[in-house]
Amino acid sequence: MIITKIIGGLGNQMFQYAAGRALSLERGQPFRLDVAGFSDYGLHNGFELQRVFDCSTEIATEAQVRSVLGWQFSPVVRRIVARPGLKLFRRDGFIVEPHFDYWSGINDVPKDSYLSGYWQSDKYFKEVADMIRSDFEFKPSMSLRNAKLAEQIGQVNAISLHVRRGDYANNQKTNATHGLCSLEYYRLAIEYVVQHVEKPHFFIFSDDPTWAHQNFHIDFPSQYVDHNQGTESYNDMRLMSLCRHHIIANSSFSWWGAWLNANQQKIVVGPKKWFASNQNTNDLLPSSWVTL
Repeated sequence: MIITKIIGGLGNQMFQYAAGRALSLERGQPFRLDVAGFSDYGLHNGFELQRVFDCSTEIATEAQVRSVLGWQFSPVVRRIVARPGLKLFRRDGFIVEPHFDYWSGINDVPKDSYLSGYWQSDKYFKEVADMIRSDFEFKPSMSLRNAKLAEQIGQVNAISLHVRRGDYANNQKTNATHGLCSLEYYRLAIEYVVQHVEKPHFFIFSDDPTWAHQNFHIDFPSQYVDHNQGTESYNDMRLMSLCRHHIIANSSFSWWGAWLNANQQKIVVGPKKWFASNQNTNDLLPSSWVTL
């Protein structure tokens, strides 16, 4: 079987799921999720996939993970042999993502494999995109407030604009890794969109709505969506996906908000610099998206 390690926030979980699901479909193998890492994980909202989406993939049992990893099942051993210099000591089925950009070697992994990584590229699952979108149908019913917003989004040339701050702004270590999208990026992105879209109507999503209110002055109809908090925050992604076009942050959350929109004519603008470092992100954004 194919087992994927799931960890991180909702956007990361979706990338990990999609890569494993695509591989399992290509190989005709059962697919399971290893969520053991959430037992002592205090960030974000924990494991969300099966609460938020209509995906029925089973959770891997300890015995199933052990059957693939053998003596490397122990979390301590796993962390050690996952280091780049110890690749030769890993079991054939223990697959650790070797780098951030797309890794074609995933096509050659054994039928019994355990995937550990982030797999942040649609190249891992673009051949089964319709299936992934089906798996990522939002399951819970909308609140009345969100339903009214969704109706309004459907009546205008809706542009989702996402501002990710939160730990990116408040945690020094996180900020050093991810950085923040600049106001200049958003200015250029808005300028690009309004040049290509008639009568744009902006819906602004942010985990720091006060900052967004203070810093954005858009000369077109704009609304701030700031009520989906905590375990309900996934509804921001849901509403983003209903918009016609998108301006995303350097965040997997708004990446998915844009990708789930299946409209082939959509405009998606993303930041050219995704990380504070010079990480290779050439495969992160689909080729049809615009980078600024």
